[in-house]
Amino acid sequence: MSIRLGDEAPNFTAETTEGTIDFHQWKDGSWAVLFSHPADFTPVCTTELGRTAGLKSEFDKRGVKVIAVSVDPVDSHNGWAPDIAEVGGTDLNFPIIADPDRNVSQLYDMIHPGEGDTSTVRSVFIIDPKNKVRLTLTYPKSVGRNFGEILRVIDALQLTDSAPVSTPVDWWPGQRIIVAPTMSTDDARQRFEEVEEVRPYLRWARQPQT
Repeated sequence: MSIRLGDEAPNFTAETTEGTIDFHQWKDGSWAVLFSHPADFTPVCTTELGRTAGLKSEFDKRGVKVIAVSVDPVDSHNGWAPDIAEVGGTDLNFPIIADPDRNVSQLYDMIHPGEGDTSTVRSVFIIDPKNKVRLTLTYPKSVGRNFGEILRVIDALQLTDSAPVSTPVDWWPGQRIIVAPTMSTDDARQRFEEVEEVRPYLRWARQPQT
């Protein structure tokens, strides 16, 4: 199954390190990051999950719930948790889905046969409060993800949902934004501060407060 931007995120019921969950009920109107890792007790994954645990306050202030998945069972996840805590400096504070039957992995197309086995690649799905998929990323097993970039994209999505704006190349929160082409320059100057018209279709403005 191929999941595209704007699709409804498929629902599922699964066992996790925090008990059985129904995915849509678990996220319950929140933003969510669902991400897969190839296997427990592997080096790159340990650093990634440790980093995610350390960023809990950043995800919380954006209203985002985080959940991981791999094809290993719950007992394996629980045995791995102390390693994640030691390497990352923070106890595991989000659920890890156990997917030994690969139901969730196949539902989200996380297994790529070209990678050589039946474990998952490093997939990321950012899902909004209405259960719509807003961003997908896929990394090879050998490359760790940049969770700062994941936070940046969440900031951009939440900003552009709240106002008729877009974010330019290499944007970070607090930097200038681009006024939507559907808004005239005159209207933009009434709504935003420091509007600069570079081209009729490219107008900069100060980032609005959300």
